[in-house]
Amino acid sequence: MSIKKWFNERVQIDTDIFKSFSSEPVPDHLRHWWWCLGGTPAYLFIVQIITGILLSFYYIPSVDHAYDSVQNISDNVYFGWYIRSIHKWSANFMIVAVILHMMRIFFTGSYRKPREINWMVGVFLFVFTLLIGFSGYSLIFEQLSYWGLTVAGNLMSSVPLVGPFLANFIKDGDAISQFTLSRMFVFHAAILPMLLILLLGIHFTFLHLQGITTIYFSEKTKKKTFPFIPDHLFTEIIFAIILMILLTFMAIVFPAGLDEKANPLITPAHIKPEWYFYFTFRILKITSISAAVLILGAAFFVLLLWPFIDGLIRKKTKNEYSVFIGIGSVFLLCALTLWEAFALFYSH
Repeated sequence: MSIKKWFNERVQIDTDIFKSFSSEPVPDHLRHWWWCLGGTPAYLFIVQIITGILLSFYYIPSVDHAYDSVQNISDNVYFGWYIRSIHKWSANFMIVAVILHMMRIFFTGSYRKPREINWMVGVFLFVFTLLIGFSGYSLIFEQLSYWGLTVAGNLMSSVPLVGPFLANFIKDGDAISQFTLSRMFVFHAAILPMLLILLLGIHFTFLHLQGITTIYFSEKTKKKTFPFIPDHLFTEIIFAIILMILLTFMAIVFPAGLDEKANPLITPAHIKPEWYFYFTFRILKITSISAAVLILGAAFFVLLLWPFIDGLIRKKTKNEYSVFIGIGSVFLLCALTLWEAFALFYSH
């Protein structure tokens, strides 16, 4: 009796489902890795999960011990500095990969009918990725992360209707406390990753049902495809190995550092968030908390509902303005980020 027959008698699963998935044709343009950035965040998320589990063996989510446990991981735990640095850099790379993937989807018009829902799922994936990064940064409980969390709480409390309730729920009061740190740990280690996994499942399901948007550059490549397994899987594995080498290089050359321990009585001269929130801090500095909340809220809903907004624009004007709007938005985001980066650099 063959192993396959023995297994099928005990596990009633139609193996044809896996055959159809593995032999699914992939558009020819995905032979080039810069067109298939969707798998990169998924791989980096797996790295995050593995390194996060390893770090959780030694991390203590306590106001009195959180900072010391991170310091112990960096200084005393065998290869702790390496695991922590890989965790940090894979988080940064994941955010970059998600942004680049969304830009690719946007500028190729892959969000349009019938893929509007999958675009909206992708926007929430992007938001949850940022929140995972922010919550992880807060767990270190150093000066910058403590006061960054304080600013985020003030920003959240300015959100109309639900803001004060959410801010009070996260902080469990007016000040950062043990309950704040415990809740950030639960969000970072459990709630947000589970939501991300759920959304990834929905995202890949829609991708499988609707197929990948085909981009062709000539009539020769219009109908040209290749199998998912082994061709595309092999490409993803090669890129994953390259990413792991790059992550190791960054971990060795630029290991994760540690600022001063959080002190509620001393406000740092310059509060610095992680780079992916620089644009938020710059908006706060040139406007006000209320205006920043309105601007960021409006930007989120425009991004979320963009497929429908774009459809209305094209229907009314009969022109393609999405590319120009996209270029302008990317330029504005980069300008605000660099503005804040240079301001922080020269302030020191």
